[in-house]
Amino acid sequence: MTYAQAMKELKRMGTAQNRKVYARHGIGENMFGVSFANLNSLQKAIKTDHELAVKLWESGNHDARVLATMVADPSGLDSSTLDAWAKDLDNYVITDCLSSLAAKAPHARRKMEKWTRSKQEWIGRAGWTMLSRITMSGEHLTDGELESYLKIIESAIHKSKNRVRDAMNMAVVNIGLCNSGMEKKAIAAAKRIGKVEVDYGETGCITPDAIEYIKKTKAHRARQAAKSKSKPR
Repeated sequence: MTYAQAMKELKRMGTAQNRKVYARHGIGENMFGVSFANLNSLQKAIKTDHELAVKLWESGNHDARVLATMVADPSGLDSSTLDAWAKDLDNYVITDCLSSLAAKAPHARRKMEKWTRSKQEWIGRAGWTMLSRITMSGEHLTDGELESYLKIIESAIHKSKNRVRDAMNMAVVNIGLCNSGMEKKAIAAAKRIGKVEVDYGETGCITPDAIEYIKKTKAHRARQAAKSKSKPR
């Protein structure tokens, strides 16, 4: 699929209703309003096309940039490209999409460490979201490293930018889901942190309670594991 064809398809798929909803989530006017269901369909048709991804990102269009993160080749993202893309971030949706892609890049750990120290809201959020993504992927971070991140979150979360607080809270959750030892440490940290306040604008989003989230997810995983064992082979 060419760049012109992709942009034409994105424009066709956009709806006024989606644009209205996305605007409430802080997405600017340069968008078509394409649903993620349609973006996923486009990604399946395109598969991986890094050259196209670069052109889609350069368009500045929100939907095109989301698609770019879906069709880009993580191994083709060098450090300077990731930093350049990070500087373009302007809402939490594209930030989280880029974070998922960056977490698969060859230098993901170094980029995560750098971005978590950023004072810029969206880059900072990207760093902490990357920590969650890397932790969820099963890539090995030592308990000592995870505990260090918990200490940083505990000391900084209430002083951090709005959407960074949200990402830090979810990082506590995902650290707590790594193993039983980290679960105890994450829950203890969450108790000391207390309620995390995040302004989600004109949306119905709420900040999840980290302790409750960890316990519910662990219980769900246990139920799924039990079901899997009970299935006849």
